[in-house]
Amino acid sequence: MTTFLYLTRRVLQAIVVVLIVTVVVFCLLHALPGGPARGILGPQATPQKIAEFNREQGLDQPLPMQYVYYLRRLLHGDLGTSYTLNEAVSQLIVERLPKTLVLTVLSAFVGLALAIPLGVWQAARRNKPVDYAITTLSFIAYSTPVYFLGLILVLLFSQLLPWFPPQAPQGDSLATVLSDPAALVLPVVTGAASMVAVFSRYMRAATLENLSEDYVRTAKAGGARQHAILWRHVFRNSLTSIVAMLGYYVPVLFGGALVVEQLFNYPGMGLLFWNAAQSSDYPVLLGCVLVISIATVSGTFLADLVQRAIDPRVKAGRT
Repeated sequence: MTTFLYLTRRVLQAIVVVLIVTVVVFCLLHALPGGPARGILGPQATPQKIAEFNREQGLDQPLPMQYVYYLRRLLHGDLGTSYTLNEAVSQLIVERLPKTLVLTVLSAFVGLALAIPLGVWQAARRNKPVDYAITTLSFIAYSTPVYFLGLILVLLFSQLLPWFPPQAPQGDSLATVLSDPAALVLPVVTGAASMVAVFSRYMRAATLENLSEDYVRTAKAGGARQHAILWRHVFRNSLTSIVAMLGYYVPVLFGGALVVEQLFNYPGMGLLFWNAAQSSDYPVLLGCVLVISIATVSGTFLADLVQRAIDPRVKAGRT
C-alpha cells in the first residue's frame, strides 16, 4: 500500500470517528432532563424563556436540522457558553488545554523515560530476583489509585520532607505555570507512576518476544555481544508495540490528568471538567468530552504514522 493511499484511508477513518463522536455528544446534549434549554437555563427557567431559547438556538427544528446546525457551530469553534462562568466554552478550553497538555506531555515523557529502559533491563534479567522485585512494584503502582498515590506523595514530600509545594503552579497563563517548575514535580510524578508500571510491562514482554526471534540467534552466531544485540536491534523492534499503545493511552492520560489536576488544584482542563461536573455545567462537560475524543483520534492517528515509519512490516502492509 502506498503512503498516499494509507494516509487517505487513515484520514477518512479519523473523520468518520470524529463524526460519530459528534453524534454521541449531540445525543447526550438532547438526553439532558428537560432538553438542552432546561440544562443550560436551569430548573427555574419559565416555559416562555425555554421556548425563546429553543427558537434562538434552532432547537425547535427537526433533529436532523438541529444536528446540521450543531455541526455548523462546531466548525466555527462554537461549543456553547458556560452558564456558571458566563464565558464561551471554546475560550475556556483554549485557556486551559495548553496547561493540561504540558502536564500530560511531561508525565508521558517521564513515564516513558523510566519505563522503556526498565522494561529492557527486566527482560535481560528475566526470572531473576530483580525482575520479580520490579514486577511486584509495578503491580502495586498500577493497582494504586492515582488520588491515593498523590496524597501519599504530598504527605511524604510536602509535609514530612518539605521539598516540593503541595499545590501545583497557579496562574491564568502558561508562562506563569512554567515559571514554578518545583510545583510541577509532584503532579508530574503522580501522573507518570501508573504509566511506568504499564509500559515497563509492555516493554519487557516485547523485548522477550524479540529476543526469541531468528535474527537474534543469527547475530549471536555471528559473534555479536549480548549488549549490542539488545540495544542496537532488539530495542528498536520492541518500540513498535510501545508506539502503538501510546496512541491508545491518550484517553488514560487525560483521565489521569482530571484526578491529578483536582488533587493539586492545577488550573487545566481536568480541573475545569471537575468543577463543571460539580455544578452540572453541561456545555463545558460536553465540550471537554468532544475535545478529548478528538485528541484520542489524533493520538491514534499519529501513533499509526510513527509505527509505520519505524516498522517496515507496517509500511509494506504485512501487519
